[in-house]
Amino acid sequence: MTAVIEPRGDVDTAAVGSRADDGAVPGGAVRPRRWPGLVAAGVGFGGALLAHQLLPAVGVLTFAVALGMVAGNTRLLPAAAAWSLGRLTRRLLRIGIVLLGFSVSFGSIAALGLGTVGLVAGTLVATLVVTTWLGNRVGLGGARSLLIGTGFAICGASAIAAMEETAGADEEDVAVGVAMVTLFGTLAMVLMPLLWHPLGLSDVQFGTWAGASIQEVGQVVAAAGAGGAAVVGVAVVVKLTRVLLLAPVVAVVSVRRRMSSSERSTDAKRPPIVPLFVLGFVACVALRSTGVVPAGALALISQVQVAALAAALFGMGAGVKLRSLLRRSGPVLAVAAASTVFVAGISLAGILLLGQ
Repeated sequence: MTAVIEPRGDVDTAAVGSRADDGAVPGGAVRPRRWPGLVAAGVGFGGALLAHQLLPAVGVLTFAVALGMVAGNTRLLPAAAAWSLGRLTRRLLRIGIVLLGFSVSFGSIAALGLGTVGLVAGTLVATLVVTTWLGNRVGLGGARSLLIGTGFAICGASAIAAMEETAGADEEDVAVGVAMVTLFGTLAMVLMPLLWHPLGLSDVQFGTWAGASIQEVGQVVAAAGAGGAAVVGVAVVVKLTRVLLLAPVVAVVSVRRRMSSSERSTDAKRPPIVPLFVLGFVACVALRSTGVVPAGALALISQVQVAALAAALFGMGAGVKLRSLLRRSGPVLAVAAASTVFVAGISLAGILLLGQ
């Protein structure tokens, strides 16, 4: 779905009603320009970056959603900026997901060994299936359940953003998912290091556990940081293995939804078999794996990727209505808590079984 923000009442509806090219619209009204949205996106990203510097434990993407929600619910965002930001959101989102592919290489994943890769993949699939099933059972709805399951199983806010269109979700579903992975990922980041030595885990085992069960990369680094660079290295590579699995998961879900919509109605609009931005993500992973991209370029790409995703999530947050978001929060919290315990428990069981 396209994250388009509805115009507020103080905007001339004739000026924003059409989705054609910028310029004149029927009745002589002038359509708002796109630059206000670009400015708003830049300000949103800058604010999220500054907030992250002040509170590093919370990621830039999380702050971007939160600031967008504040701007959208307090009328700090001008109507013209809201309209043009809504048009930019989807494009920025896809750019960010494609560039995310440069963060991981096939070689680093292969170095983990077949057992660890199998553990990560099995944990991911089980968490996604169980969390989505629980969400549907308590009445969260298919789209919201799938987004929460994707966020907890794969890589937090980035995975939620990548799955949004395929899931048929809206801005509130995205905001709820990001809020849950932030809250419970932070709790896991604090609590898991306290369990490290009581559970008798080695450095490698703890690094694998953190990487396989905590949602955001920043949270993984913070949790593993107590063990030094070697533990952080293991944790990050395991975490990036989950990121790599984002592409096949989105593709599989797309195929299933396409088949389901085909069975329900031949006239219904079906999702693409594999979204183009997912193919772009895989292409970037392959390019990174060749080793031809210099380290300086990778660092720059990483910054652009974060900026694009943060700006997109700021736009999504601006379209969320807090009253609706806070309604029936109990079931969402219950599902997120259960998912946190499940992913930590099943990954720990697998690590102990492997006996690394």
